[in-house]
Amino acid sequence: MFNRVVIPLLLVLPPVQAAERIGAAVTVHPLATTAAQKVFQQGGNAVDAAVAAALTLGVVDGFNSGIGGGCFMLIRKPDGSLVAIDGRETAPLKASRDMYLRGGKADPELSRTGALAIGVPGALAAYDLAIREHGNIDLAEHLDQAAVIAEQGFALDNAYLRRLGQVVKKLRKFHGSAKIFLNPEGNAWPSGHRLKQPDLARSYRGIARHTAGWFYRGPFALKTQQWMSANGGLMTREDFARYEAKQRKPVRTTYREHEIVGFPPPSSGGVHVAQILNILESFDLRSKEPDSAGFVHLVTEAMRLAFADRAYWLGDADFASVPTGLTSKTYARRLAKKIDPAKAARIDAHSTPPNAGRDLFGRHTTHFTTADSDGWWVACTATVNTTFGSGVVIPDTGVVMNNEMDDFSAQPGAPNVFGLIGATANEVAPEKRPLSSMSPTIVLRGGKPIFTVGAAGGPTIITQVLLAIIQVVDFAKSPAEALDQARFHHQWKPNRLLVEKALGQATIDALRAKGHAVEVVNSLGAAQAIGLGQGDKPFTGSADPRGHGVFGVSRK
Repeated sequence: MFNRVVIPLLLVLPPVQAAERIGAAVTVHPLATTAAQKVFQQGGNAVDAAVAAALTLGVVDGFNSGIGGGCFMLIRKPDGSLVAIDGRETAPLKASRDMYLRGGKADPELSRTGALAIGVPGALAAYDLAIREHGNIDLAEHLDQAAVIAEQGFALDNAYLRRLGQVVKKLRKFHGSAKIFLNPEGNAWPSGHRLKQPDLARSYRGIARHTAGWFYRGPFALKTQQWMSANGGLMTREDFARYEAKQRKPVRTTYREHEIVGFPPPSSGGVHVAQILNILESFDLRSKEPDSAGFVHLVTEAMRLAFADRAYWLGDADFASVPTGLTSKTYARRLAKKIDPAKAARIDAHSTPPNAGRDLFGRHTTHFTTADSDGWWVACTATVNTTFGSGVVIPDTGVVMNNEMDDFSAQPGAPNVFGLIGATANEVAPEKRPLSSMSPTIVLRGGKPIFTVGAAGGPTIITQVLLAIIQVVDFAKSPAEALDQARFHHQWKPNRLLVEKALGQATIDALRAKGHAVEVVNSLGAAQAIGLGQGDKPFTGSADPRGHGVFGVSRK
């Protein structure tokens, strides 16, 4: 998830009169923004706009997300009820705990590239479910409009080509991928090249004509099984036929008179954003400057405690015992006592929340957010994992396949591509969903949504969302100001505090004096946010200033 670019769909909705609907969108690509605007003009709601953006991004931003990957979608309905749709990928039926071990040791390449890296895709099932239950426009219409873009093509910009250039060697290994994304010499296309994807257009239209069954029980599933059989893979038509997008109960906590709504396992984001905020309630953050060593130190120590728990306790709650006590206020106060404001603590292992064996949860990424004047709010994060996922495009389909199997713990203590480690709670098992850091989040005050945020960047997704919430709640910053604040990240192991250079040398030196192993980076992650405004601009929002978001408004 390190390569996931956050793609929010931001709807700015001034007070509307009688029959007027006003919507705005911001995504990382103008064509996706236009697709969202068009949906509002056609009478669609925020759920329709989110799905239209997602399918378009699968065409123009396919190195990050698409129907060959998965997603988490968090929906707040006009009546105040909440829906969490889990479209996370699953392990094939033939998958096994030790499938990536060679000579007793995990081989990381097997879970990152090629046939064994691919989980059963869930994004399409999630979008289909969301539209059927909450949308105004048929999924077929959204697919047909995105198919036109795939067929006619779009010009590759420098951002796309930079990502493409990182994975040329991986794409060369697979004919179905190379024929689309590389030139005849096997190199990346030049800037300005018009990328046409007729195979993807045909796949979109096949789904539009025959429903999602075309993908999960028809030609796509059959072609995938045939390719897997010829290339050492495990996935079959039965895996696709058995896939189900699940509706789950959101994670809810409070933080300084605000309610925080996040996504439950197999997301670790909702649990640990809540856990870290609960720990930090014991400290007066408002008395410290947000770029001071004292502030960064306290938040970092809370991050470390939570990520140590993540490594041991978190996994798919349908398979693993994930304690609800991780988000309890009592447990958080106990952890807060482990934090020394003067120096970095020694954290050798996870802690144990109350009733850990009894109170359990029920069994390179894109983020986009929507809202409308009827009161729908949608926060969705989607991904194929690392850039261009597994590198595989199933021949003649145009669909980039994920490498989400790398998000499982291949072996206790063995790090994945993001340096995250896991235990048996996140080991591979048939039809299990790998642990994710994706953290679509909605913040409520007085029962009303006031802020929503999501991010891209692997495990830094959790800390980006956390920091944005703190900036808004503790320091009363606007979404733009919150996202502009210098970021930092610690995930327990490796024992390394990543900080953006913008934090300032004096703060960096002071953190080192407190015992932190600081590593300085120019930029960390990419988040997107919407918040309430005032006056004639009752909604405000921001794409991450580290990226190149595109904003637009539509009226009907």
